[in-house]
Amino acid sequence: GRKEGRKEGRKEGRKEGRGHEQFLQKMRNLHFPLYPHTRTTLKKLAVSPKWRNYGLRIFGYLHPYKEGKGRVELAALQTTLQAWNSLDLREFHRMFCIFVQTGKEWTAPGEFGKFKSQKSRLVKLSAANKYYFEILHKQDHKGTDHVEVAWRLDNPEAKFTIIDSEFLSLYVDETLLKMDEVGHIPQTPATRANQMLPSQDALEHPADMLKADPRDTIYALPLLRKSHVRRIFPECQYKPSYVVNGFKLQRYQGLSFVRLSFVYPNDYTRLTHMESLNKCIYQESELYLNRFGFSKYMQMDPPEDESKIQGMYLYVRCGIRTDSSHQATQKKEHVTMVAEENEEEEEAEENDYDLFAAPPLFYDPVVNWKQTFKASNLDFQALRSDRIDLKCNTSGNLPLQEKEASMVVQVFLKKLNQKTKGRFQLERIVNVEKRQDYLRGSRYFLELELLEQGKRRVRFSEYVYARGWHGGSSREEETNMKELAWGHRRHLMTSKDEPVLCWPLSFLWNPRAVVHFIVPVKNQARWVKQFIVDMEELFRITKDPYFNVIIVDYSSDDMNIEKALKQSSLRSYQYLRLSGNFERSKGLQAGIDKVKDSHSIIFLCDLHIHFPAEIVDSVRKHCVEGKMAFAPIVMRLKCGATPQQPDGYWEINGFGLLGIYKSDLVRIGGMNTQEFRDKWGGEDWELLDRIFQAGLEVERLYIRNFFHHYHSRRGMWNRRVLHI
Repeated sequence: GRKEGRKEGRKEGRKEGRGHEQFLQKMRNLHFPLYPHTRTTLKKLAVSPKWRNYGLRIFGYLHPYKEGKGRVELAALQTTLQAWNSLDLREFHRMFCIFVQTGKEWTAPGEFGKFKSQKSRLVKLSAANKYYFEILHKQDHKGTDHVEVAWRLDNPEAKFTIIDSEFLSLYVDETLLKMDEVGHIPQTPATRANQMLPSQDALEHPADMLKADPRDTIYALPLLRKSHVRRIFPECQYKPSYVVNGFKLQRYQGLSFVRLSFVYPNDYTRLTHMESLNKCIYQESELYLNRFGFSKYMQMDPPEDESKIQGMYLYVRCGIRTDSSHQATQKKEHVTMVAEENEEEEEAEENDYDLFAAPPLFYDPVVNWKQTFKASNLDFQALRSDRIDLKCNTSGNLPLQEKEASMVVQVFLKKLNQKTKGRFQLERIVNVEKRQDYLRGSRYFLELELLEQGKRRVRFSEYVYARGWHGGSSREEETNMKELAWGHRRHLMTSKDEPVLCWPLSFLWNPRAVVHFIVPVKNQARWVKQFIVDMEELFRITKDPYFNVIIVDYSSDDMNIEKALKQSSLRSYQYLRLSGNFERSKGLQAGIDKVKDSHSIIFLCDLHIHFPAEIVDSVRKHCVEGKMAFAPIVMRLKCGATPQQPDGYWEINGFGLLGIYKSDLVRIGGMNTQEFRDKWGGEDWELLDRIFQAGLEVERLYIRNFFHHYHSRRGMWNRRVLHI
């Protein structure tokens, strides 16, 4: 469903069936969708029958309680789940869709922000109309079965609430209908048999990181001229409390000073597709989750009082709407179930069969298909701190709360429009990064897409500082989540409501700084060729004239690297040939010495890397001369994985990929070529120690679509072949 996930905001419906093809493969059943095992009604869109290997089809009408734009979100655990919503079946092309992907994905109850496809586009609902909706849900034999639908108004402070019976009604009253009467059951693009065909979309990888994001192409927009913004805020001293200036560190102690930044909007660097193998983000033991699942986050609704409805069918157990558009219609929706029968058919040998023996009696457990539940909004990311967790390699960037990001952006826009008299309008918030400082206030990096005089699109990409401000007066969501998971805790007092922004003194990135990619190699011909091809593609896509490739060659005899560089389409490159055994630190230092401009950026690189198009721009933005270095986190692909099928884990404890200004690298002494010669590993942590001791910050971010290719270590530079 990746393709439809990208197109869910469009109005046309020509391909509405393709997004759920893989789901329908899972739902295949001779009787689906007209002849279910059971028909019943629900009182809310939160169901947990506590069963396994079944399917649900839920449909009915949605009645908004007031005018406004709202989101609808779905969550499902270890299921495939899809929902459609439209004004009328005849106008199904006006629908909006929500998916929880292919069947391998799962969430905890109330975890509405895990997958990009869980959220619909913003849609305006009218209280005067009713809206047909439909949910398809498949549960396998694993995990805590549940499915819920929630909505909220378009407000950063609004929480998602599960849709209750007050806003639901039946599609049709089935009270007097038999199970073989099916003419009233709607057939939609979600359920038609001719849609159950395999497609290329079904083969696409479920990783949300692969889906398009404005961050991926923001580098292509022209920057807003500094003359428009420099005077809207005063300059201020910027000396964060976490900087280690002059303090002598123990060997490799610098790792404990690394902090993560918070990011808004969600960049989906969390590896949700790998969490079946590593559930560390939920901060529960594997044994506990396998035994109890997420049941502690679900509060089951009590059964209804059947004494009040003696002699009636269960379909009518609820209130009645009295408005003119929906007279005497029950306020529950239909549920149809496709239960996969798991009974094993036992065939006895003919000779052993006793005609007079009583047949064995089997008892089936009672399944409460009407069981609903309450669930709070869950965000397990709120349990994380900005310290690096070396045991959790699937977590991704820390999420910044929407309210906090919006407040900082609104303060900036207010000042900008006061100075420029409304010349710029906000098109969208592309990226906000926060470096937290509990003592002195946080630093923010704002990336905004602006419209100049209603015509020209430009980007604003600058650092601002909020002295004494820590994110607004309310951290309710984080507090509630911690209390749910850990119980009550004491929390720090919060600060004033609105930030006062200033420009951090001398904390500026240079959009024209040359970035030098330095790679030492020896006898890795196929990987060297791939690296050159990737660099050519990077230049072709970005047209960026301010990056240079430096290959330091330890006398490779399997390829003429210099000739390959000359034949390439690279605009700028350098080749350096060394002799002797391969030494990474020495090779990197030789490449560093090749750079003459001390105000350019050195990017210490590896050979087996796949680069996203925005990597050069990202390195520039996160390197500040005299102030900050950049250590992006790369995803290490597993054997057989590719950038298009990215199974693997974040390399959270490696700092071998590092961007830093040459002037700063010279000041701290460059690479340690004496201690790290034939020794493999550790040179990156030792360099990190010296960076911190020099008073520099280190920005640490998970980078979208930034991969380390899997490769065999056989024949590598620090290994020898044993001849037998």
